[in-house]
Amino acid sequence: MSLLENKVAIVTGASSGIGHATARLFAREGAAVVVAARREPELAALVDVIHEAGGQALAVAGDVGDEGFARALVEQTLVRFGRLDVAFNNAGILGAMGPVPEMTLADWNHVMATNLSSAFLAAKYQLPVMLAGGGGSLIFTSTFVGYTAGMPGMAAYAASKAGLIGLMKVLAVEYGRENIRVNALLPGGTDTEAAREFASTPEAQEFVAGLHAMKRIATPEEIARSALYLASDASSFTTGTALLVDGGVSINRV
Repeated sequence: MSLLENKVAIVTGASSGIGHATARLFAREGAAVVVAARREPELAALVDVIHEAGGQALAVAGDVGDEGFARALVEQTLVRFGRLDVAFNNAGILGAMGPVPEMTLADWNHVMATNLSSAFLAAKYQLPVMLAGGGGSLIFTSTFVGYTAGMPGMAAYAASKAGLIGLMKVLAVEYGRENIRVNALLPGGTDTEAAREFASTPEAQEFVAGLHAMKRIATPEEIARSALYLASDASSFTTGTALLVDGGVSINRV
């Protein structure tokens, strides 16, 4: 069964990690996938993998925090595939970490631009196309950090990702009657480049795994399967939801 047959999907942050795994899964499920990130060689390699498996894909390289890129990403999607049904706005960064008094405004603004303003720009250009097509699924990648837990040194990251949830809820209310569903995916610890940067030693990785009720972190493919649920008609009555896919990190106390 192909859950995304005849659908067109944008996936940002697709050069690695959750975005990379999700793009491959969406393509296997029948979607034509437009993959976006800053690293063009990695995107080209991903498109090759999708094509070799019999799927359809287009790479568009650029910075999600740039309005011109947000516009061009949608325009190129329409030129190549003629419609847009799903947008998984997944790109994000951890950014500068440390106590707020030691953080520069430039570092704060960089995290906000990449994680939150990019979501505004994505929605600004993706929603009109979905409206014209009769509906769609808009998905943002948030996090449990700043939602169910606070973690020291992560003020900018937590604030930007919590802001995504507020944006998502308003968009879900504004566009629900237009057959557009808007949701946020909140992963727990996942084996990505960013996670290995955050926990760079075996001891740190063991500590992070222990924070979860399942005593491990996720693979990107596990998170991708939850993105597929939100993208597909399996979630046809799901909107305005902050979907925790966090291995129990939000409830674990031992």
